[in-house]
Amino acid sequence: MLRAAVHLVVTFGSTLTLAAADPDALWHIAHDLCVPHQQQNHDPAPCVEVDVPGGYAILKDRVGQTQFLLIATERISGIESPEILDPAAPNYWDAAWRSRHFVEERAGRALPRDAIGLAINSVSGRTQDQLHIHIDCVRPDVRALLSEHMDAVGETWARFPAPLVGHAYMAMRVEQPELGSANPFVLLARRIPTARDDMAHETIVVIGARFGDQDGFVVLADHASASMDDRASGEELLDHACAVASGTN
Repeated sequence: MLRAAVHLVVTFGSTLTLAAADPDALWHIAHDLCVPHQQQNHDPAPCVEVDVPGGYAILKDRVGQTQFLLIATERISGIESPEILDPAAPNYWDAAWRSRHFVEERAGRALPRDAIGLAINSVSGRTQDQLHIHIDCVRPDVRALLSEHMDAVGETWARFPAPLVGHAYMAMRVEQPELGSANPFVLLARRIPTARDDMAHETIVVIGARFGDQDGFVVLADHASASMDDRASGEELLDHACAVASGTN
């Protein structure tokens, strides 16, 4: 199994087709390599961090200069898994936000709060069947639209007034500097009953924000729609080229 996992890591880093070929690649990397390496050698490689009590590992993604993934170290398939709504479940989003320093280190500079985002894709918008959250820079056009319409984002879910990358998103604000007890999975499932009934086809994006003098977050959600050619892949709002790092946005 360990040899197979080592092969997975080599393949994962060198081809663009692994995800389609093996939807369990991330699970094998986290479970068969990162966790045992951390436990046995205090070295999370090939991950950059493993928090066993916290239930997650952080891995540099093969795509982009600055993109990282938070991977659950328990066997959880994704946003559709009922375990994520258990009151005792870790708040993976809080851990992902606290891991944004890895993005900044790769970017070579501190980044504005609203330039960093987190995203989880729906079943139809993902290639891996192990719960993972993308951590990366935000697309400049998305950042600009959020800034322009920030006053329209309230404390309850409502339609965001402008399409984001061509898709309609729901939005709400969280007015606290860290996510802490604010779990976006729970915010979506509890406040939009139709979402809880079909979480598999939801996507969630969390972007840092500032409301006046208060640090917070904008939480965005979209539901997959075949008729609208929408796979509910919130990763589309992230910029794997991280234009903000070069000041080109």
